[in-house]
Amino acid sequence: MGTEIIVGLDIGTTKIACFVGVRGENDRVKILGFGKTESSGVEHGVVKNVRDTADAIRRAVDEASEQANVDVDEVWVGIAGQHIKSRPSQGSVMIPPEHVLIEQEDVERLIGDQYNTMLEPGEEIIHVFPQQYYVDKDALSRDVPPVGVAGKTLMADFHMVTANVQNLQYIKYAVERAGLKIKGVVLEPIASAKAVLDESDRDAGVAMVDIGGGTTDIAIFHDGIIRHTSVLPLAGNAITNDIREGCNILKRQAESLKVKFGSCLVQAVSENDVISIPGIRSQQPREIYVKTLAGIINARAKMIMEQVDYEIKLSGYSKKLIAGVVLTGGGAQLKNIKDLCELITATDSRIGIPNEHLEPDSVNYNELMHPMYATGIGLVLYGLEQTEQHDAPATDGHKAGKKGHIDIFAGMDDLPPAPAPAPAAEAPQPAPRAKKPKDDTFSNAVSRFFNKVFNEGIDE
Repeated sequence: MGTEIIVGLDIGTTKIACFVGVRGENDRVKILGFGKTESSGVEHGVVKNVRDTADAIRRAVDEASEQANVDVDEVWVGIAGQHIKSRPSQGSVMIPPEHVLIEQEDVERLIGDQYNTMLEPGEEIIHVFPQQYYVDKDALSRDVPPVGVAGKTLMADFHMVTANVQNLQYIKYAVERAGLKIKGVVLEPIASAKAVLDESDRDAGVAMVDIGGGTTDIAIFHDGIIRHTSVLPLAGNAITNDIREGCNILKRQAESLKVKFGSCLVQAVSENDVISIPGIRSQQPREIYVKTLAGIINARAKMIMEQVDYEIKLSGYSKKLIAGVVLTGGGAQLKNIKDLCELITATDSRIGIPNEHLEPDSVNYNELMHPMYATGIGLVLYGLEQTEQHDAPATDGHKAGKKGHIDIFAGMDDLPPAPAPAPAAEAPQPAPRAKKPKDDTFSNAVSRFFNKVFNEGIDE
């Protein structure tokens, strides 16, 4: 068993969960500590209220830290939200005359150049995934790596994932306000895929669909390579809100109805079954037909699955998904969601849980064996892989900093530091990190940052 401790932090719309883990046997992950709290200040996967989010992060981390009996100071954070975009890219480099064969540094240089791609103002590249390599314009097969091939020019097609700089900075603010440092930021569907997919799934072709509270995240793999990513702004909370408005009940009642009695297929429930909901104060109990509830859920779930189907078709891999669709996330617990997915996508599907990658002697094992924890467990797996390969070159789509670690905040030094967490009443006031000039407002700092981007470039 490995001794490197990795902490994954899932900042979701409905929950914030922290996972402390180490490498277990058979390449599985052993969770030593787990903490969860209700999310606050997050909408559709985006941090809106830094203070509230930081407080929730601190509670979840403290719980996991206490259970694992370790101090937590660095975390791997998942990122999602409608601001996530993906696009194709292509690049090439000349092989220097002294390299008789293509060397690893040539591949690194080619991938590194992609991070200098001109983007729209306010965007930052978080992942670059090589799709196809070419040597002197001849395509290499998947089984032939470019290192060791003779040629004068190395070219590749890439899948590039970008995020909004401001939203990235708000995540950084919230985590630092909670007294933590960010070790790396990972697109959530990539993390989830680590927990619920295996090598055969990725080789055969699979669409991983993570239905969370605020977003539905999609990652499509084929021939072992990630081919398409997308984040949809519709998920479980939209269904809950529809039930709340349609049945004129409280949100917590709507969520309970969805989980306990809901179905994604109207034809799968009885015509006459009725649910009685307690009235508020002196009001009479409210009766709701299960079929009515199913109708409300079906309408929104169908809309979500139709958008998923559109993204699958848009990727160009809809006919190549031999392993089908894997549904995970909290929304995957909805009754008949698998059947609805197969009906709309015309593709085999299954529910993805992290059972293949989780050590049975992990803490809270039975609770963690749930689709809603795929992202958090996947973050630990992802962090373990990156840490174990930190001496290896970063050639698999990750922006490398020191020792191969992801550092998407490189070049953001002109932005102001995150506000320090307020000290407890009985604790002495900590020394300030740095005295900020009076006129150094956030707007001015952001303005200087973008001026630097366009006029000088960002020092990586």
